[in-house]
Amino acid sequence: MPAFYNVPMQYRIEIAKLARILELHSPLGLVSRHSIRLGSNPDVDKAVEGDGATPAGDFYVCAKNPHSKFFLSLCLSYPNAEHAERGLNDGLIDPQEHALILQAIALGKMPPQHTRLGGEIYIHGQPAPAAGEVSQSDWTRGCIALDNAAMKDLYDRVGLGTPVIIRR
Repeated sequence: MPAFYNVPMQYRIEIAKLARILELHSPLGLVSRHSIRLGSNPDVDKAVEGDGATPAGDFYVCAKNPHSKFFLSLCLSYPNAEHAERGLNDGLIDPQEHALILQAIALGKMPPQHTRLGGEIYIHGQPAPAAGEVSQSDWTRGCIALDNAAMKDLYDRVGLGTPVIIRR
């Protein structure tokens, strides 16, 4: 959890990639459970821009977009420190980009979104023609998609800094 959040969070989001499930939890327990769709390359951890993979790890909501082309959206703090470290070691980002990512995370801000690691990973609703439907296949470019009613409820409940845990 980012250092600037010293008070307990009311909610946390847990995502199980293999099960294609998003759960919203409060201190009192499970609030809701929703079916999701992932990136077109769902079985691996995100590594580079354009790989179609949904990242795994610990993140937080770093922005909310009420005007998303996919109904509503919650931006996740990808890349996180682990992805940045791996990217630095693999030569995908330089030490300055690595430092900027770590600084943003320490401040609870949005990490740089346009490095070779990729970015703009969101939890979002469906595109306009699909409205309330959830596709039967993974179709995003690395994001987490759910139906619009579930997205509206999630968007209304969670705030900036909400922890998001994505597991395989």
